[in-house]
Amino acid sequence: MFLGIDIGSSSSKVAIVDENKNVVAAKVVNMGTGTNGADVAMQAALDEAGITLEDVKYIVATGYGRLKFDKADVQITEISCHAKGVQTLVPDADTIIDIGGQDAKVIRLAGGQVENFIMNEKCAAGTGRFLEVMSRVLNTDLKDLSALADQSTKALAISSVCTVFAESEVISSLAAGEALADVARGANFAIAKRVAGMCKRVGTGKKIVMTGGVALNDNMVRSMAAELGQEVTAVPHCQVVGAIGAAIFAHEKYHK
Repeated sequence: MFLGIDIGSSSSKVAIVDENKNVVAAKVVNMGTGTNGADVAMQAALDEAGITLEDVKYIVATGYGRLKFDKADVQITEISCHAKGVQTLVPDADTIIDIGGQDAKVIRLAGGQVENFIMNEKCAAGTGRFLEVMSRVLNTDLKDLSALADQSTKALAISSVCTVFAESEVISSLAAGEALADVARGANFAIAKRVAGMCKRVGTGKKIVMTGGVALNDNMVRSMAAELGQEVTAVPHCQVVGAIGAAIFAHEKYHK
């Protein structure tokens, strides 16, 4: 067995693959760097696979907290691991949009290899953090944001590019009588517009896929497609793509 762990800012993801590179376990724990989330996620994945840590031949760590995880044999960047994971799950994909809790990445692939990428980790706008703020303002659980946005008849335009100012703008709009659904849909379009700008800088291919927790938001995926004018699909196991890629790297490095 081979294990990959993706330690993010807000969650820890673990995937285990077997000798044939089949995913036998995948777990997500909503605890990231600075917590014991990595150990909790790893134990949960081991339990799901019905094995112990001694059965694991090689471990690769990736993500924001990879350098602080001392159980890994090697650390690999999340850009490479996301590319490897997508190459495994969707071999014909050539553009990856990954929106996580604290950053957003657009990765361009050529022949399954990273050709170019751009990353936003300086600002919460265009990331899952932005949606968390909007959910709090709307008094809606984050997982229900997509369903709420689907009820919208129009997307509220959110002009502020800063999350703090956007929060104030949305609060004022709600006070003025704007519908919750329209604000939710507007929040999705605000992120889509921001990330679309990143896509234009690295270029998009024919097959665009989304990874990361935000890809669970179906309305967000459709907003992204509308903004780009191209079909966009969420990758299976979208939250653990980086961990799957890390596990595949673990398999390959062990055999080398």
